Amino acid sequence: MSGARVVAGLALRESLRRRVFLVIALLTIAFLALYGLGVWQANRTIDDGLSPEFPGVQTRTVAAATMLGLAMFATLFLGAVLSVFLTLGAVRGEAERGLLQPLLVRPLSRRALLLGRFGAASAVCAGYVVLVFLSTAAITWAFSGWWPDRTLEPALELATGVAVLCGLSLAGSVLLSSTANGIAVFMLFGAGLTGGLLGQIAQVIGSGTLEDVATATSWALPFEALYQDALAAITAETVGFTRIVLELGPFGGAHSLGGWLWPWAAVYLAGLGAVAGWAFARRDL
Repeated sequence: MSGARVVAGLALRESLRRRVFLVIALLTIAFLALYGLGVWQANRTIDDGLSPEFPGVQTRTVAAATMLGLAMFATLFLGAVLSVFLTLGAVRGEAERGLLQPLLVRPLSRRALLLGRFGAASAVCAGYVVLVFLSTAAITWAFSGWWPDRTLEPALELATGVAVLCGLSLAGSVLLSSTANGIAVFMLFGAGLTGGLLGQIAQVIGSGTLEDVATATSWALPFEALYQDALAAITAETVGFTRIVLELGPFGGAHSLGGWLWPWAAVYLAGLGAVAGWAFARRDL
C-alpha cells in the first residue's frame, strides 16, 4: 500500500506541474458563472410573471430542479473529461514513452502502480464533482430559494460515478493506446447517457422494451445508474403535479434503481481492477 501512495502522490504532482488543475479551475469558474446567469434569468422571468402558470404546479421548483439537473449532467461530463485525461495513458501510453519501466524495476508491483493511479485520479475527480455540485446547488438556492430534497446522496453518487469512469479509463489504458482509449471511454459515456434518456422516454410512452434496454445499460455502465439515482434524489420528496411535471423532463427527475446499486458499483470496480491487474501482469513492457 505504501507503493500505491507514492504513485498517487507522483501522479498528483505531475498534474500540478502540467497546470492541469489551473486550467480546470478557470474553466469551472466560467461554467459556474454561466450557470448562475441562467438561473438568475430563469427566476427573473418567473418573478416578472412572464412564465406560464399551471394549477397545482410549483413553477419555481420545476425550474430550479430542472436547472440543477442540467448542472448535474454538465458536472458529470466535466468529471468524465477530467477522469479520462488523468488516466487515458496511465499504462500503455507511459510504457510507449519509456516512463513506466524505471518505476517497475524498483520494488514496486504492477498492482500497486494501478492502485496508486486509480486512487489519485478518483480522489481528484470525486472531490471535483462534489465541489461543483454543491456550488451549483448553492447558486440555485441563492437565486430561487430552492434547495434539493437530498444533498449528500446525489453528491456521493456523482463522485462514485466518476470513480467508475476512472476505473474504465485506467483498465482501458492497459490494452489500448491513449487516443483509442480516450475515444472508447467517451463513447461508453455517451452510450450510458443515451440509455438513461431512453429509459425516461420509455416511462412516458410506456414502452417495456425501451425500459429493459435502459435498465440493462444502466447496470452494464453503473455510472449512468448512479447519475439517474442522483437525479431522483434531488426531488425525492417532491409530490403532486409538480412531481409529474418533473418526471416528464430530461433533467428534473429520474428513477431510482434500488438498494443493490451501491453493492453493484463496488463489485463492478473490483471486477475492473481484477481485469486490469490480470491484463497488466501479462503485458510485456
